[in-house]
Amino acid sequence: MYSYYIKYRPYLSPFNSYPLNWYKYYYNFHRPARNGRSDWFTHRKHLMWPHEFSINPLFVRKGEESVQHLRMPNQGAPTENAYKIVRDEMALDGNPLLNLATFVTTWMEPTADRLHLELANKNLINKEEYPQTAAIEERCIRILADLWHAPRPHHTMGASTTGSSEACMLGGLALKRRWQHARKKQGKPTDRPNIILSSAVHVVWKKFANYWEVEPRYVNITPDHPSLDSKGVLALADENTIGVVTTLGVTYTGLYEPIEKIAKALDELQERTGLDIPIHVDAASGGFVAPFLQPDLVWDFQLARVKSINVSGHKFGLVYPGLGWIIWREAEDLPEDLIFQVSYLGGNIPTFSLSFSRPSAQVLLQYYNFLRLGKDGYYKVQKSSQSVAKYLSKAISEMGPFELFTDGSDLPVFSWRLKEGYTSNWNLYDLSRQLRAFGWQVPAYPLPPDMENITIMRVVVRNDFSMNLAHIFLMNLTQAVSVLDSLDRHKM
Repeated sequence: MYSYYIKYRPYLSPFNSYPLNWYKYYYNFHRPARNGRSDWFTHRKHLMWPHEFSINPLFVRKGEESVQHLRMPNQGAPTENAYKIVRDEMALDGNPLLNLATFVTTWMEPTADRLHLELANKNLINKEEYPQTAAIEERCIRILADLWHAPRPHHTMGASTTGSSEACMLGGLALKRRWQHARKKQGKPTDRPNIILSSAVHVVWKKFANYWEVEPRYVNITPDHPSLDSKGVLALADENTIGVVTTLGVTYTGLYEPIEKIAKALDELQERTGLDIPIHVDAASGGFVAPFLQPDLVWDFQLARVKSINVSGHKFGLVYPGLGWIIWREAEDLPEDLIFQVSYLGGNIPTFSLSFSRPSAQVLLQYYNFLRLGKDGYYKVQKSSQSVAKYLSKAISEMGPFELFTDGSDLPVFSWRLKEGYTSNWNLYDLSRQLRAFGWQVPAYPLPPDMENITIMRVVVRNDFSMNLAHIFLMNLTQAVSVLDSLDRHKM
């Protein structure tokens, strides 16, 4: 007589809760016994699971009666439990695919995801230990310098950063230090630096002015001048101006500021007064869009007045956060006394950054994108996003309640406002909340000073926002408006 007893305790796979030899159980459970009874009934006493795997859900296992959120527990949890706790809480976040508020990349192709995971353990600052990573970082700097028409792209200075915010800080520091050096050579005081900004500038520049004690001078945007203009710049410029910050892709609206016109006005100012005021271009979003969608636009190092440019690799550079870049037009535009030489990492390594240790994966993913897409690929991705943006903006402009503020002709970003007099019973903040019922995250916010009475909504179209999703969004937007309008009628 054959015996089908299972005489050993099953070993469990580390990847799931099934025994490695599960097929033997299945075979023995269902194979008819010679006495007509299945082995399941005859031998079930031999098939007991370990206690910790005999109860569902996971949280009733020993030691998981409660989770301490504000202090470290004395005893650790099983791997599966810790994973599930974190994963469950993350399920309460919004869906990144439906987040139309963020400029930040939320999707990369599976090959990039694999590369990201494989490279996550490298520290970018360890250039002596990871020389090839350092070489690839340097290649990216040269590629960007060439893309932005630096006179000598293979010899200028640049750095990768944790994002455009850090890159802006570095660009501002270089402006201030260059101004201080020039003033000292002239025997003039250096205690009252100022910087000229648009009132619609990113908050990082307000932080820069505060942290590094530079007076911010704002050119307020108006309905007639919705972005920084040369007239407003010249009205504020003087001998203490360390630079003018222009924006290639305003966060509020997606508009490009007229950088070429501002540079020309500053050239004329220097001819008249001798004041040599440099420009920094905050191209956090536009630096990876304009070279491909608006190649004839003059905004970069083709203008001698432009001394530095920053960009976010994790925005339209199509890389996961956080990654930024800053490039200087010429090596001498970055003062040498801002660069530190570090010897305790195994070599004499120059570093210029506000951070120190950080992941190298994003830098390597940027290089992957350069290789994977090339100029033609970047054009196709950005053009597709812009096509979706312009389709949506046109459709929304044709809806009764709205009028466009921007249409996505610069960045693939558009915005709209509620028509004056359409309703007094709901506003764009109500619409934003109503869209969340469908999962969409669309911000509503007031414009900067002098236009703060205008509230707009903005949509950022990224590379994972397809035309199919655009149609669904329009349907949900129409439904949201209908719900709000019906509430109006109910109140009336």
